Amino acid sequence: MSSENIPLVDLRAQYLALKPEIMAAFEEVLEGMQLFIGPRQRAFEQEFAMYCGCQFGVGNASGTHALELALRACGIGAGDEVITVANTFIATVEAIAAVGAIPVFVDIDPETYLMNWQQLEQVLTPRTRAILPVHLYGHAVEMQPVMDFARAHGLRVIEDASQAHGATYKGQRVGSFGDIGCFSLYYSKNLGAFGEAGICTTNDADLAEKMRMYRDHGSRVRYLHEVVGANGRLDELQAAVLLIKMPHLERWNEARQAHAHAYNEQLRGIVDAVPVVRPWGTHVYCYYVIQVPDRDRFRQFMQEEGIGTNVHYPVPLHLQPACVPYGYKPGMFPVTEALAPKIVSLPMYPELTGKQVQRVIDSVKKYIGFVASHSA
Repeated sequence: MSSENIPLVDLRAQYLALKPEIMAAFEEVLEGMQLFIGPRQRAFEQEFAMYCGCQFGVGNASGTHALELALRACGIGAGDEVITVANTFIATVEAIAAVGAIPVFVDIDPETYLMNWQQLEQVLTPRTRAILPVHLYGHAVEMQPVMDFARAHGLRVIEDASQAHGATYKGQRVGSFGDIGCFSLYYSKNLGAFGEAGICTTNDADLAEKMRMYRDHGSRVRYLHEVVGANGRLDELQAAVLLIKMPHLERWNEARQAHAHAYNEQLRGIVDAVPVVRPWGTHVYCYYVIQVPDRDRFRQFMQEEGIGTNVHYPVPLHLQPACVPYGYKPGMFPVTEALAPKIVSLPMYPELTGKQVQRVIDSVKKYIGFVASHSA
């Protein structure tokens, strides 16, 4: 085992590169003591919205809260059905449940692991109100057929773009297709705060205004509460960090793509599957997900090699204890279920060096060789 550990994500490397700028910005915020709904939040909202090709940005407390805000602004509530996927983080369903709606799952494409839009018709009911596609791992969902279906049936579309900052579909950035795009700015994302934060993007002024109201205790004017809202504001310290990081996002995404290219070149045909990129889309590799035989043994092997891995996600949402009330059973989403025991994420962050990438590749090859020699 090498003396140098390679983590799944190295947050410190990015921080050290930006530390002087970040500490200066923190000092400015703390000198002024306007800690939320301030100039940095507004500047970041505008800059991020423009980056996505949208008119409005609404900063908020987290990616989970962003999804809930979007659903509420779109009038999704008790008993309404929202079509989404089970191969995603629990936050997607938490937001649907939080507004009293019901998640309705479709299966995924076996190569991209994204929403299989061809199943939308099968699950449509009179109670269907919205589609919530998830741009997972950094790759865009095929949005044109999703949008066509939604328009044909009068449905809202809320994009969960929490893992896809800057990813494109047919040259257009995610978060700009549906009624609202939702982004997590959790610290390990392509664009991350120093803790929790989120943002919604939209081209609809009315939806933007509703989301601003809901995130601030249901008020447009302080102490006048038009609806029961929530405390979901983006604070100025996080906005300061995000403003500093924003100009670097494209370069960081390009670095991720370069690392992924190096992984692909040497691991394609060695592991069971490497990430697929469709011709109409781009991939920004929030996670670099492969399939390997005996995934748990692989993770143990990599740990012994000093290399971090993770699984995004080991148990599909329809089989989670929290989702039992929705009545789903094993076997209902065969592609999702077949994938869950095989997928694993390798180290992926912009600051990875070529030497580190090669070490990860060499360790993966070593494991595959070990498996082959013991199964012969």
